[in-house]
Amino acid sequence: MSQHFLLTAKSRAISELEVARMSEDEARETFEKLRWSDTDGKPVCSVCGCTESYIINTTSKSGKNIRRYKCSACRKQYTVTSGTIFASHKLELRTYLMAIIVFVNAVKGISASQMSRALGVQYKTSFVLLHKLRAALVDAQNEDKLSGTVEIDGCYVGKTRPANKKEDRLDLRLSANQNPNKRCVLVARQRAEVGSDITGACATKTFIVKSENSSVINKIATKHITKNSTIHTDGANGYDDLSAWFEVKVGDHSIAYKADNGACSNQAESYFSRFRRAEMGQYHHLSNLYLSNYAVEISYRENNRRLSNKALMLDVATKAINTPTHSEWTGYWQGNKRVAERLVA
Repeated sequence: MSQHFLLTAKSRAISELEVARMSEDEARETFEKLRWSDTDGKPVCSVCGCTESYIINTTSKSGKNIRRYKCSACRKQYTVTSGTIFASHKLELRTYLMAIIVFVNAVKGISASQMSRALGVQYKTSFVLLHKLRAALVDAQNEDKLSGTVEIDGCYVGKTRPANKKEDRLDLRLSANQNPNKRCVLVARQRAEVGSDITGACATKTFIVKSENSSVINKIATKHITKNSTIHTDGANGYDDLSAWFEVKVGDHSIAYKADNGACSNQAESYFSRFRRAEMGQYHHLSNLYLSNYAVEISYRENNRRLSNKALMLDVATKAINTPTHSEWTGYWQGNKRVAERLVA
């Protein structure tokens, strides 16, 4: 039996200790090379795009040195985080790198309380920081359609808890007894081609819906999956109409995990396995407002499960430092929050 990837030396390309030992200048240079990769780290004005700038070293109120640049063309001052999701940051840049390596090393997700202890910051600080990383992953999603063999399935979050006594328990199969805040995380996973370097699924897309009804599933499938694909489902009624556009294979896990015709949704179940471990073992509660962000985080971890932790750290750092400032994560604790959940209509 082959060794699990996380047990191999390839998965450990950098340690948290190495990142913790970085100086602030080393962390800044790392972010500069990731943001301004086209100029090999040479500063580019975030206002006019000019590459001619000079350095202005300033000191913050807390006594920390800040490397600023002044554009020779428009005379505007900027830093490596100007206009990004880390704009107006109060933490040192090496703290952000440390947060990212801790984030990617936690293969089943990491809670804000655990991150606050790892970084020595307040819970509120780590909560917003983690959501900024998730927001960067959401913005950087691959919009290409899935193709080939695609598995679709859904799992539910926010189910009604049964009453203590049997005589008080409601029939949860009836819609009238369901929790109105219950949501379905619908996942579509493309299987890797036979003979490729990747085994299992190679691409994942997630969608937040209220239920697995045919109108929503048809809309998602026709928009995000190419018409010549083969779709594997578990036989729920909401998937019946897909045969009008795709070849559909139906499996039933109550009979077999893989049917005689090859139908199965095991790759979708693999996603749900990691999602449930994150939900129950780390986060404990997932708000409907940000459920889509959590779902994308888990899909990112699944899609990149064979990358080393250093490659993951640099990839997440690149996405974050190139993500524009998010208004909903600027002044979050002062009341500037998302007002509506991200549902597929």
